[in-house]
Amino acid sequence: MARIPETEIDRIKRETDLVALIQSRGTVLKQQGANWTGLCPFHDDSKTPNLIVTPAKGLFRCMASGCGKAGNAIQFVEMFDGVSFRHAFEVLANGGKAAFENTQGSGRQRSASSVTRKTTVPKLPCPLDSAAEEAKILGQVVDYYHERLQQSEAGKDYLAFRGLDDEELVRKFKLGFSDRTLGLRIPHANRKEGEAIRSKLKQAGVYRVNGREHLNGCLVVPVFDAESGEVKQLYGRRIQSSTPKDKRHLYLAKPLAGIFNPEALRNCEIILCESILDALTFYRHGMEAVTCTYGTANFTDELFEAIRRHKIESVKIAFDSDEAGERAFLEVAEKLIAHGIEAHRVKFRWGGDANSLAVEDGGEALRQAVRDSIWYGRERTRQHAQKPEVSFDPLVQVASSLAAKAASGSVRAAEDLEGKRLNQVAKEEKFLGGVEVVNGASVPPQNELVKKGDFYELAFGNRTYRVGGMEKNGSLEVLKITLRAMTEEGLFHVDSLDLYRDGERRKFIERAAEETLLEKDLLKRDLGKLLLALEQAQEKRLGMGLDEAEEVVEITSEERAEAMALLQSPNLLEKITTSYDEAGIVGERNNLLAAYLACASRKLRKPLAVIIQSTSAAGKSTLMEAVLGFFPDEEQVKYSAMTGQSLYYLGESNLKHKILAIVEEEGAEKASYALKLLQSEGELTIASTGKDPQSGRMETQEYHVEGPVAIVLTTTSIDIDEELMNRCLVLTVDESKEQTERIHELQREARTIEGLLAAEKRKDIVRVMQNAQRLIEPMRIANPFARHLTFTSGRTRTRRDHEKYLTLIDSIALLHQHQREAITHTVNGREVKMLPVTLEDIEAANRIAPEVLGRSLDELPPQTRRLLEHIKELVRVRMEEQDLEQRLTLFSRRELREKTGWSETQTRLHLERLEGMEYINRRSGKQGSLCKYELLVEASEKAPAWQVGLLDVETLRLKEEAA
Repeated sequence: MARIPETEIDRIKRETDLVALIQSRGTVLKQQGANWTGLCPFHDDSKTPNLIVTPAKGLFRCMASGCGKAGNAIQFVEMFDGVSFRHAFEVLANGGKAAFENTQGSGRQRSASSVTRKTTVPKLPCPLDSAAEEAKILGQVVDYYHERLQQSEAGKDYLAFRGLDDEELVRKFKLGFSDRTLGLRIPHANRKEGEAIRSKLKQAGVYRVNGREHLNGCLVVPVFDAESGEVKQLYGRRIQSSTPKDKRHLYLAKPLAGIFNPEALRNCEIILCESILDALTFYRHGMEAVTCTYGTANFTDELFEAIRRHKIESVKIAFDSDEAGERAFLEVAEKLIAHGIEAHRVKFRWGGDANSLAVEDGGEALRQAVRDSIWYGRERTRQHAQKPEVSFDPLVQVASSLAAKAASGSVRAAEDLEGKRLNQVAKEEKFLGGVEVVNGASVPPQNELVKKGDFYELAFGNRTYRVGGMEKNGSLEVLKITLRAMTEEGLFHVDSLDLYRDGERRKFIERAAEETLLEKDLLKRDLGKLLLALEQAQEKRLGMGLDEAEEVVEITSEERAEAMALLQSPNLLEKITTSYDEAGIVGERNNLLAAYLACASRKLRKPLAVIIQSTSAAGKSTLMEAVLGFFPDEEQVKYSAMTGQSLYYLGESNLKHKILAIVEEEGAEKASYALKLLQSEGELTIASTGKDPQSGRMETQEYHVEGPVAIVLTTTSIDIDEELMNRCLVLTVDESKEQTERIHELQREARTIEGLLAAEKRKDIVRVMQNAQRLIEPMRIANPFARHLTFTSGRTRTRRDHEKYLTLIDSIALLHQHQREAITHTVNGREVKMLPVTLEDIEAANRIAPEVLGRSLDELPPQTRRLLEHIKELVRVRMEEQDLEQRLTLFSRRELREKTGWSETQTRLHLERLEGMEYINRRSGKQGSLCKYELLVEASEKAPAWQVGLLDVETLRLKEEAA
């Protein structure tokens, strides 16, 4: 059963009038100061009023010895009415007046015995009609589950996890959640109405024979009749990750009927999935002509006849990429083709499906998979007469395996079936599953281990072995792989095993012999050779560690000339900000330039770090992606989250002069100490224990990670780790209404012809910007004006802010390295090359520094400061309109929300911070009265201008001229 969120429990305890609740149960209470007293209803308390109720704390307690009953509002209902905690919660949360019904009449004192004898538990309104037919009562169940989903954090979290958290999707398909509260709404079985409803629910399959809710703990999706619109079936997906795979999918215990999303059949081409969640995924990403089977084994006659009746011309089958999915595809494709309907295969990574692809790679990747779907022809294309074509496509592999097993079981019979095998004809036939085709014949490498992408391949005669998962082995003591053995005839066997384990090797040989019809001794010899080859590959890989030489990206002479023209532009920084405008990024010019310079500083000895801060959905990730888009992919390392030790085990030079981007600062919380060290020290070193590969003894091993590295983080948190924030530039996203309007305008523009053409031009802009960064070399920066520069020194933290300011100047100078001559000096016979800083570099840094560094001097976080300015404006206007003194000009949270457009949570959070720091004062708001606030600082007081004590560049220029 889904757990009730603690926040909801706290809300009910806080909002329930405990005095009214207890009195509604017949107990008379009298006020005595801050407390109320009365006779305890839980024991025979006819003389002394032992029950003490404290409304301010929402608690009650019986002071009588031997009783001791105490608790909150939920616990009172639980004990008094004799119901479960959940039932008591539901009574108070959703019971309305029923929760406060006086079951014995108000104003009378009662004895404990009368309570036990006469009270009846308030029942929540029943959402089902006992007189309704099965179809109608199923519809009412769907409505109830749909309503529960809106209140279930667990259900909504699961939808978000699957990328299906879309209100329109939930509404259209009436998605719901079963949290076992339906039973609390139905009269007991000993009542006539309750017995009738429960009987119908059992008949419909909603309740099991034992009286339990069948889909408890499931996300529920109804399937409707295409004609009448009645509910025909309910699909339940258990959301607990601990649920075994074979028990995650449930249907009502009745025949599978109905068609999911029957509107899809109005199209001449549809997508067919094997699960409802996959179909919802396609719909969520704009591909609405989608329906599904009930799993791989349930392509129902109803659905097939509907496809024929609607004269569907083409079906793109998007079954899971596994053995069951491939077999089911063949069966469905054969059935469709036999009736003149084209079949196409939408392919995913092996072991993947539509939902995992969309969640991991995004909706565009899913749409591309549909566009790349492969036509499945009925007749084999006879292009190569001399040698049979060998396909490494899993689809054709399964077809071959099925065909061979249907034969007499001999290799000869399998070969005779070659002419009858179904073959896939690709639109562009350059490669078949990664194996090059020469004169129509696949040519696998012979007796040589070859790396192909993420896999290794090795062929012996007509047998090819494909190995995956090598990169997961971190030592020479294990050799866990995913191994596929395939014959020239297309028979294959695939499994995961550790080649160092004899039992697993034997099991693989046994099963592979059955599937491929090869001799066990032959397979055993092949595995021995494969083991030796993989050992050598693993030793080489681990010997090189993770620091293998990275592939250098070559750029053409034309691309180099384009990039150099940009780097030599006299107004380079303006060109960069303009490029962001042209690349479709609106506003945020100062933030973009500051973040760009921080990323560019990766080539310095002590780079900058950046934290981009905003509320959820305000655009912090978009800002980060926009900045990173102008830097080469090979110079970025991007993670969603990091464990505490993960940074230490990266390759020694894997981060050197690169950008380390972490999508959410909270995801790097465990690694924050390592990040601080990496930023401050420029390197990481850890000593750890491990086994010596030769002796097998435990020994101390040292891991070293070199910097420097530029770090980019995003966060929605107001309270950032102080130590981390001191080391970073904090950029706050523009959340103003004007910026939102600019973004909306850009989003609309992107749908126009001009917008689509501009999107193509952006690719060229990004290419030039990335190539320009490839031409920037690490250099030392010499600042001849450094001694004359000034910076505010009022706080100790400005010691680090001053260093950021100097690094900002260095980063600007570094970008201009192709516009000025380097300075060379000789020290003890060594040449030291340096790039000089110019006054223009300092001038550019001075334009950026006040905003990005000045915020560190403010005791308020940027968003809290923004709310304070809104409050000042609200108070000033009201003072002028109503001719009031400031101390009498109060405001409420609601008025502030209406002015700012902020959410209740966001407004309350920043108000609490302002109240704690004594900028505002709460004047009222206790015991149900409206919450009002007073502004404690002058409403006319202006926001602090960011002054960081920088020296005017003109002064430096005069000094230089005088010198």
